[in-house]
Amino acid sequence: MLIPNGQYPRGGMPFDFNQVKTAQATAFLLNRSHRHRKSYMKIIKLLYIADKESLKETGRPITGDRFVAMKKGPVLSEVYDLIKGKSSGSPAWNKFFRTHAGLFEIELVGDPGTGKLNRYETDKLNEVWERYKNHGKWRVVDLTHDFPEWKKNDPGESMKPIPLSDVLEAVGASHRQANIERDAAEQRAFNHLFGD
Repeated sequence: MLIPNGQYPRGGMPFDFNQVKTAQATAFLLNRSHRHRKSYMKIIKLLYIADKESLKETGRPITGDRFVAMKKGPVLSEVYDLIKGKSSGSPAWNKFFRTHAGLFEIELVGDPGTGKLNRYETDKLNEVWERYKNHGKWRVVDLTHDFPEWKKNDPGESMKPIPLSDVLEAVGASHRQANIERDAAEQRAFNHLFGD
């Protein structure tokens, strides 16, 4: 539900962030790497792309995370904080992932499973992985700098939320915003009453 100033409680996105699904999606991508280890910049970008495409195709992102613009392109806010160890949810996250800060890599060290991901979501993650698996992290960063929603919200040296309206406009789904917001509000209410 929109609050009076037209902003969502989570700073630009009407969805609930789902840390379990996010951990499972991150692990799913890392399992595609032969070492179960990859540049965390690339993983963040692939999750962003998967969320954006899921929003276009289903009206919902996979993770429910906030889209934000940073100097190196768009990212998912909570994912970025989890990987960088800046989130209060880190202890649970750290059961499954280890960040190698000096190497800028994230490694899968446990199995969060895939039970919260539906078939569409695993197919989407696999499709995004296959599309970009041979791209280096900086190539993927460069590609995301061409995304219209990032260009519109280029933060310079800082960070800026990317509004839902800008993401939907970028994927040609502006006409669906009211329905997406309504569905997200209903899902939030359900999650609040019954848990996820």
